[in-house]
Amino acid sequence: MTTMLRRTSVSGLIFDISNYLFLAAMALVTLLPFVHIAAGSFATSAEVLGSKFLLFPKTFSLEAYRFIFSEPTLLRSIGATAWITIAGTVINMAMTALMAYPLSRNIKGKRPIMALIVFTLLFSGGMIPSFFVVKGLGLLNTYWALWLPVAINPFYLIILINFFRQLPVDYEESAKMDGGSDPYILWKIIIPLSLPAMATFSLFYAVAHWNTFFNAIIYINDSAKWPIQVLLRQIVIMSSGGIGDVSYSTEAQYVVPPQTIKMAVIVVATLPIIAVYPFLQKYFAQGMLLGSVKG
Repeated sequence: MTTMLRRTSVSGLIFDISNYLFLAAMALVTLLPFVHIAAGSFATSAEVLGSKFLLFPKTFSLEAYRFIFSEPTLLRSIGATAWITIAGTVINMAMTALMAYPLSRNIKGKRPIMALIVFTLLFSGGMIPSFFVVKGLGLLNTYWALWLPVAINPFYLIILINFFRQLPVDYEESAKMDGGSDPYILWKIIIPLSLPAMATFSLFYAVAHWNTFFNAIIYINDSAKWPIQVLLRQIVIMSSGGIGDVSYSTEAQYVVPPQTIKMAVIVVATLPIIAVYPFLQKYFAQGMLLGSVKG
């Protein structure tokens, strides 16, 4: 018996060590591109041009950041992205919660509505019909074109419905006996009890809006309204000619190479959403698990 336990403990220890080494290797492979981009954005022009893969800059330099912030294009794009993210996330969570709450209760017509929601997980209208719908509603070149077509994610909606089902109904019954309306119960009881799920899906929606790219290219024609991801695309395309709608001279290109500019913009575009994640991390696992225990 002791020999068997010893073998089990040894094999378990070997498995744990192998598992940790594998996960550490995967984490390293994932982090290396980000480290390379961050290091390149802080390196000097000569070091970036003379190195194929940079992990630690020998000379710390802020010339790329001084250059990209010297023009109003990047700050304007960051402001537009922040507005798209904040307003879009509020719209997403409001509409998702307003639809999930009644569907988590026994209402008439619940089955066909749920069938339609599941149908949208498998099929969609496609890009061209969606464009004509947005155009017909007069939403082209407005941020509403980035908000309304993706106002409710059906997968998140289903998980939130399951989450609401698991909440105790005693509080609702007490509130109804005291004359509380359904909007009051949702706002004062359901939402406070659902903070893990609400925080989790707010993070998902916010990341999607912050990284919005394809819809912005299709629906937004005004360069002053471009989000940061579209501006980054323009930098990649016009790296030899300018940032967005702002050109820079040959001398500026020599001082700040296009590679460094692209790396600096990637860091600026990625850092804000990474900074938000630690504040919502404690809700992340709890929100996902509680919402997926039963269907």
